[in-house]
Amino acid sequence: MESNRQKKVAGVLQKDLAAVLQNALRESGNHGIIVSVSKVKVPTDLSIAKVYISVFPNQEATKILEEVKLVQHTIKHQISQLTRHQLRRMPELNFYIDDTLEYIDGINRSLQGGENPLEDPSLLEKRKKK
Repeated sequence: MESNRQKKVAGVLQKDLAAVLQNALRESGNHGIIVSVSKVKVPTDLSIAKVYISVFPNQEATKILEEVKLVQHTIKHQISQLTRHQLRRMPELNFYIDDTLEYIDGINRSLQGGENPLEDPSLLEKRKKK
């Protein structure tokens, strides 16, 4: 269970990361792509932040994730400047693709087709990788 401090740090990071990522996308010339920070998880020692990003359209997700990982240190520096009065120490940022909407869509398609989504190996493999 998350403490209040963890929730506050995650909330601050989520809000600021969303703004920084949107600005970075605009500056890099990627038009027609929407990136949102769906979730930020922070452990009790506040040393690492797992940042889950959702990308629309889904086909661009891996490309955008690679671009974000390339400029990860720049993003961390920008966030540390924005949160310098709120956080003593900036956690290390690890970025992941949030594919929960894709997973839910796969289950819905399977249910409409009459298949058992729990036996679909492709859906199970995607969830196991997380």
